Amino acid sequence: MNSTGMITPQSSRKEVVSWAIYDWANSAFATTVIAGFFPIFYGNYWREGISPAQSTAELGNLNSIAGLLVAISAPLLGAIADRGAKRKIFLLLFSWMGAAVTAALSGVPQDGYAMAGLFFVLGVIGFLGANIFYDSMLVDLSRGRSSDKVSALGYAMGYLGGGVLFATNVAMVLHPEWFGLADKSAAVKTSFLMVGLWWFIFSLPLALFVKDGHKDAPPIGEAVRQGVRQLVETFRELRLYKPVIVFLVAYWLYIDAVDTIIVMATKVGLDIGFKDTDLITALLLVQFIAFPAAIAFGFIGQKLGTRNGIYLALGVYVIVCIWAWRMNETWEFFSLAALIGLVQGGVQSLSRSYYSRLIPPDKSVEFFGFYNMLGKFAALLGPFLVGQVALLTGRAQNGVLTLIIMLVAGGILLSRVREENVVKV
Repeated sequence: MNSTGMITPQSSRKEVVSWAIYDWANSAFATTVIAGFFPIFYGNYWREGISPAQSTAELGNLNSIAGLLVAISAPLLGAIADRGAKRKIFLLLFSWMGAAVTAALSGVPQDGYAMAGLFFVLGVIGFLGANIFYDSMLVDLSRGRSSDKVSALGYAMGYLGGGVLFATNVAMVLHPEWFGLADKSAAVKTSFLMVGLWWFIFSLPLALFVKDGHKDAPPIGEAVRQGVRQLVETFRELRLYKPVIVFLVAYWLYIDAVDTIIVMATKVGLDIGFKDTDLITALLLVQFIAFPAAIAFGFIGQKLGTRNGIYLALGVYVIVCIWAWRMNETWEFFSLAALIGLVQGGVQSLSRSYYSRLIPPDKSVEFFGFYNMLGKFAALLGPFLVGQVALLTGRAQNGVLTLIIMLVAGGILLSRVREENVVKV
């Protein structure tokens, strides 16, 4: 049933699967490019000869520029798309731009660090911008279905797809001769081309089979004007959406801790003295464990309740933090990677589905703009706390304990969201 009280048809299985396959498509960018090869290749190839500290700072600036641009524009983009009912068009524009510039990275010469940086920023903008509209489609697609299961299917497909291509790309880099490639640099460049093609090809099911809203779309100019007015109105009316505000604050706290664990795990492992190959293997382990685990959390959310499923995941993360604090053996790192894989997709998918039931359906893209904006500002407080405690104590692992505070605080705030305001599906 929609916001006007009219019964809306259940989305088809083809639409749901086509929507989920897009997560398979774009997760290759997150794994192979963002988490995998670009940070290493940027410093060792395009910026060869400068200090590691300078290349790290430049890479951080590139990520910050892209994230800030998306975070600032996300609510407005969402409001415009809500008024124009063109969320699929916006999604495809962002994603195909991201796929194109990712493929173009394969042709950047060794001295072309400025071009590589520009393509990377545009790729991240394409990835994050498309996700605003992708997430918002969950509201329509889950009508008549369990939003927990639909959301979990998307994350599961993402972990599997990203893991499959990343495993292939890692094999290419470790053994370029197996694939007829000259060296590791050629393998990395070929990987960028493969990610761009993968992203584009597997976005086609969504483009072909997922319906684009149900409203009559005004001309783009009028949609922009209406979107601006809607955004201003929403800011004025936020006090009417107290459950949304409480959830967003809770989400920001615990997802900041979750994202910090993701982005700091490799650094902590290196500080302890683990090998690069162990860290890559652990990253692959997370991807493939997270695939079935994300699907399982869809059932957990349905059986135990979405909020209880989130609590379960947060509890596991607390255990991860305590274990990471005392970790000193390689087998422990792999065990922690397995634990993270079990709950990472779950906390993400259940948070998304829970939020989709709190927001007004006719403003879903705009509200997911706020959601994704907070997601981009995640992993800010956590890394700062971890770094400062590590600096003060001289041990990186001590900083991980600070994340427990954020996980617990986020869980407490989540308990303050009034359940009666959640739309039952």
